[in-house]
Amino acid sequence: MATETSTSRKLQVSARRRSVPAVGGAMEARDVCGGQEALPVPVCGGQEALLPSFQYSAELVAGPGAELDPSEVTVQGCECQEPHCTPGKCACLPHGENYRHRRLLSAQKPVLECNVLCRCGDSCANRETQRGLQYQLHVRPVPGKGWGLCTQESVPSGRFVCEYAGEVLGPEEARRRIRVQDPKSNNYIIAVREHLHSGHVLETFVDPTYVGNIGRFLNHSCQPNLVMVPVRTHSMVPRLALFAARDIQAGEELCYDYSGMAFNFTPDSERQSGHRHGTESRSQRKKCLCGTAPCSGYLPYDATLYKTVT
Repeated sequence: MATETSTSRKLQVSARRRSVPAVGGAMEARDVCGGQEALPVPVCGGQEALLPSFQYSAELVAGPGAELDPSEVTVQGCECQEPHCTPGKCACLPHGENYRHRRLLSAQKPVLECNVLCRCGDSCANRETQRGLQYQLHVRPVPGKGWGLCTQESVPSGRFVCEYAGEVLGPEEARRRIRVQDPKSNNYIIAVREHLHSGHVLETFVDPTYVGNIGRFLNHSCQPNLVMVPVRTHSMVPRLALFAARDIQAGEELCYDYSGMAFNFTPDSERQSGHRHGTESRSQRKKCLCGTAPCSGYLPYDATLYKTVT
């Protein structure tokens, strides 16, 4: 993996936007993204006025307590001269190629993409998550769940769908926000833990409550059709990219496992920490409404975020 370098600069991203027809052939619906994504994401269901208010950001932004600014370009680029990078020659591909025919090959290995400092071309296959939205999605009310994110077209297994973007928080701020929020309110804060061979654990806390992207509308499922993978591009702060875990049909609601256990190896110590089957009072937990056969009955619960660190 490429290492951090003293060269750093702010990353400015301009979305390549293409128009799509309005859903249902009616007057064009409101774009939740406000034009910041490659494709508009309309609100369907005639309840736009009830959509929660938040500042849209297609990228991760530094929030309180963040040690690194995700908009700073701090990852050294490769020296590849060819338009497409190849394993064995490219410093960004130490574990082999990440994508083949635009599909993620494995959710079990670290993913490092080529970045703005790399000498390869924009067409390099190792830049998949940087191409923005590729499928027509929409936000709509989902009975019993509030809002949900759905796809208007089929998505092949392994293809990038969207990322979960918001404020990158320090652990203390993440716990503070958890403690002060209304128990009946939606909790958008996600804690991603990457377990290294050395035994160290890298933690990333992202909160799209106030500043975020369409990922905030994704609901949980105990049998999800998306898998979340930390992907590093310009910064050592990972982007939380969501890929199709199977072939997804047009009209399906997009969901992922909030606990991170689906499709991913999870150490026993983390399984026992309260992510799904903890010993906390069930009155503190919210019921899961995914309706799938393996449904656990309750939404994943990360007890570590509710503890006060002394």
